[in-house]
Amino acid sequence: MYFNGVYHLFYQYNPHGSVWGNIVWAHSVSTDLINWIPLEPGIYPSKVFDKYGTWSGSATILPNNKPIILYTGIVDAKNTQVQNYAIPANLSDPFLRKWIKPDNNPLIVADASINKTQFRDPTTGWLGRDGYWRTLIGSVWGKEGLAILYKSRDFMKWTKVQHPLHSVEGTGNWECPDFFPVLLHGTNGLDASYRGKNIKHVLKVSLDVTRFEYYTVGIYDTKRDRYIPDKTSIDGWKGLRVDYGNYYASKSFYDPSKNRRIMWGWANESDTVNDDVKKGWAGIQTIPRKLWLDPSGKQLVQWPVEELETLREKKIQLSNRKLNKGDKIEVKGITPAQADVEVTFSFSSLDKAEPFDPNWANLYAQDVCAIKGSTVQGGLGPFGLLTLASQNLEEYTPVFFRVFNDQDKYKVLMCSDASRSTIENDKTMYKPSFAGYVDVDLTSKTLSLRSLIDHSVVESFGAGGKTCITSRVYPTLAIYDNAHLFVFNNGTETIKVETLNAWTMGKPKMNWSFGHSSF
Repeated sequence: MYFNGVYHLFYQYNPHGSVWGNIVWAHSVSTDLINWIPLEPGIYPSKVFDKYGTWSGSATILPNNKPIILYTGIVDAKNTQVQNYAIPANLSDPFLRKWIKPDNNPLIVADASINKTQFRDPTTGWLGRDGYWRTLIGSVWGKEGLAILYKSRDFMKWTKVQHPLHSVEGTGNWECPDFFPVLLHGTNGLDASYRGKNIKHVLKVSLDVTRFEYYTVGIYDTKRDRYIPDKTSIDGWKGLRVDYGNYYASKSFYDPSKNRRIMWGWANESDTVNDDVKKGWAGIQTIPRKLWLDPSGKQLVQWPVEELETLREKKIQLSNRKLNKGDKIEVKGITPAQADVEVTFSFSSLDKAEPFDPNWANLYAQDVCAIKGSTVQGGLGPFGLLTLASQNLEEYTPVFFRVFNDQDKYKVLMCSDASRSTIENDKTMYKPSFAGYVDVDLTSKTLSLRSLIDHSVVESFGAGGKTCITSRVYPTLAIYDNAHLFVFNNGTETIKVETLNAWTMGKPKMNWSFGHSSF
C-alpha cells in the first residue's frame, strides 16, 4: 500500500528458515519502490483468532486517511480459516511499525455453505454507491472456484451476499483474488472504489491447482453485485494470464502519488529444497509493474515501474544489425548477469511464417514451445535473446518469438525456455519452456522485447507488456562475469535488430539498516 509518502510491502515470510512454514507478515518500507528498509514483522500469530497462522490479505485506506489490513487467520490444527483485521498502533509513525489486532476479531467466519479450510486472502475493500464496503474472499466448493462477496457499512460488521461476485466450475480453489476498475483509455490507474464512466473491471485469481494467475476483463453490475466477464475473455484455465511463467499470489494497489495501479507478484524457487536451505533464502518479489487496459479493451498491459530506470548504469546500443539464419551477435560492454535489455526486431515479410499445426489447437503455448524450441529452425523465428548464456552455450535461457500462419491470421508465440538454463541435472528442478501468445498487429512487421536479467531471474515483456513471462533459472557456468548475452535468429527469414539498448543495472539498497536510512 501507499500511505503518506511511503510504500509498504507486507509479505508472507518464515523467520525460521528458507522452507514454507511459521508464516508472519514481514514488513518493508520504501519511498521509491526500489530501495527498501526492513522492519519488524507487522502481523504474526499471537491471538486465539490467528494462533495457527497469519496468512495473506490486503490493505485498504479508509476515510480520514486511516489504513486497515484484512488478513486470514488460522485458528486450529484443522486449518480453519477466518478473516481478521489489524490497524496501526500509531498513525504518526511514518513507517507504521507496530500493528494492533483488536479483540473484536475475527470479523468474518465461514458459514455452513463455505469450505472453511479454503477461505482466504481478502481483497482491498471498495465502497459502493449504497454506502456499503465490499470485499472478496477466495474459496472453492467441489471444483468450483469462488470469489465470495461480503458487505459492511462500517468495515466491522460484515454480511455475506447470497451469491458470489463470480464463480467458475472446474477451476479449483481461487487464491489471492484481486478486483479493480481500469480506464478504457490511457494508462492512469483508479482507486478500487472509483465509480465513474468509461471503465471496465478486472478480476484476477491465483489458481491453486495450476499455480498460474488468470484474469478476465468485464463489467461489474453494481445493482446485482455480479461481475460478468466480456465475451472476449476466456474464463478458466485457457484464459489470459498475468504472467505465463513463475509468478503467483500477486497483489495490486492504487498509487495516488503517480495516479497508477501497480501489481506486484512473487516468484518462487524452482531449484531443489536442499539448494534453498544451503543458500538460506527462498522466493523473491518480482519488479513492481504498472498496469492498464490495452486500447483494444481485451487485455491488460504491464510494464516495469519507471523508478527501475534509476538503477541503469553503463549503456550500450546496437542498431540496424542483420541476423541471417543461424546468426548470433554478442551484446558486450555491460554486465549480462544483471541487465535491462530493450530490443526491437523487424522483418521484411511474413511469407515465411510456418503453418500452425491444427493438432496444437488444444495445447497450451508452453507445450508448443517445448516442441518448437529455440534450436528448432523455423521460417519467421525463432529470434530473440539468449540470456544468462555460457561462452559455448552449454547453458542459456532463450527468450524469443516465433510467428505462425494460422489459416487466415498470424499467431505470435513468445517463449522463455529454462530447459537449457543449467547443466545441473537434479530431477526435482523445475525447468519448463514457459510461453504465451502475443496478441499483436504485425502490419508494422516489428516485435519488441524487454528482459530484466538478475542472476536467477529473467522477467520478460513482449510487445510493450502485452505478454509477460518470468523464469527462475540456476546456471552454474553462466554466472557473474562469465555470463553472456546474445541476440539470435534461427529462422530462414532475415531479422533486423532495429535498435537494442542494454544497461548494466546497479544494486538497490535492500534489507539495509536504519543507520543508513535517508528518511
